[in-house]
Amino acid sequence: MSLTVRILIALVAGLACGIALAEWGGGAEAALVAVAQPVGKAWLGGLQMPLIPLIFALLVTGIARAAATARANGMAGRAIGLFAVLLTAAAAVAALIGPLMLHLWPVPAGAVGALAGAGPVSDVPDVRPSAEWLLGFIPVNPLRSAAEGQVVAVVLFALVFGFAVTRIAPDRRAQLTGLFDALGDALLVVVNWVLWLAPVGVFALALVAGARSGLATAGALLHYIGFIVVICAVVTALVYPLAVLAGRIAPGRFVRAALPAQAIAFSTQSSIASLPAMIQASDGPLAVRETSRSIVLPLAISLFRITSPPANLGVAIYVAAMNGVPLGPTQLLVGIAVAAIVSLAAVGLPSQITFFTTTGPICLAMGVPVEALPLLLAVETVPDIFRTVGNVTADLAATRIIDRRGADDDA
Repeated sequence: MSLTVRILIALVAGLACGIALAEWGGGAEAALVAVAQPVGKAWLGGLQMPLIPLIFALLVTGIARAAATARANGMAGRAIGLFAVLLTAAAAVAALIGPLMLHLWPVPAGAVGALAGAGPVSDVPDVRPSAEWLLGFIPVNPLRSAAEGQVVAVVLFALVFGFAVTRIAPDRRAQLTGLFDALGDALLVVVNWVLWLAPVGVFALALVAGARSGLATAGALLHYIGFIVVICAVVTALVYPLAVLAGRIAPGRFVRAALPAQAIAFSTQSSIASLPAMIQASDGPLAVRETSRSIVLPLAISLFRITSPPANLGVAIYVAAMNGVPLGPTQLLVGIAVAAIVSLAAVGLPSQITFFTTTGPICLAMGVPVEALPLLLAVETVPDIFRTVGNVTADLAATRIIDRRGADDDA
């Protein structure tokens, strides 16, 4: 039985027990919640423990490799540049439509704050003077920033450090990236140990949530699934006009080319499993040159997950609304930047780890509590289907766009 299935079973069982306690538990409810709550919070604390150093290690190695690839190959450099622009634009889409959706389709009132069981949320300034706001991101003491959970400062230092690594001697660069590779691998082992206990932690958190808000908890989870699916669907829909205009291809032709890969992505939730269909589409209806396809498509599958920044930012926006945390322009701008950057850090990681390594830093950077994330992970299976379909569609569109630009340059 996969970890995802075990987590989902634990969620359902925990909610059922919690709802039963709320309806018929009588005096036993308070005693069981008093036991379950610290268990759930202890597990969540263990999951947060390696988050900051893991993000730093993954960003440093990812940036160093991406920069080296871009310098070694002009087409790869153009592809990585396009990926960065589109990842940022996709996150901006979520920042625009997410609050609007929650205004028109608000979180169920009975579940606000109940999924997380969070305590008081620290007040995050909505707007600060621009100079002070920018200076606050400079990590004067990176170790202190990491210790205090200042994710934006840590991410900024990782960016600077990662690019600096590309400028040192090759042998020293290999030693340093090897060190951070080993650090990342060790921290991923810690995360896997904690995730092995995920069914216990999710059961405890779900029991507390169910006992506190009853059936409203299940309603909030269904509402959350719909919210993230809509964001992924909107981003995927925007890929089509982008491919048509920038890739200079007829709409119907692109739709037919993408459909087989989308069907495989929908059924397998894996971009890699869709690669053979994407190669056939590139060689066939998309008419992409073999040199372009062999460079851009592997890069796209590895680095370019267009639905990751908007969906992860959508999670942070939803959790903020659920806990009554107001998000102003400043927090949304920070969320867009962090969402676009940390999506590179999750390359090649399992989906359960990816969820925390990408959504956790965004929530922390925006001042949003993270206590609800374990329960949202348990229902991530459905949104992940639409994430994968959007990623595959965007991979094909980016391959076509880069190939057209390369053809124009050759001409």
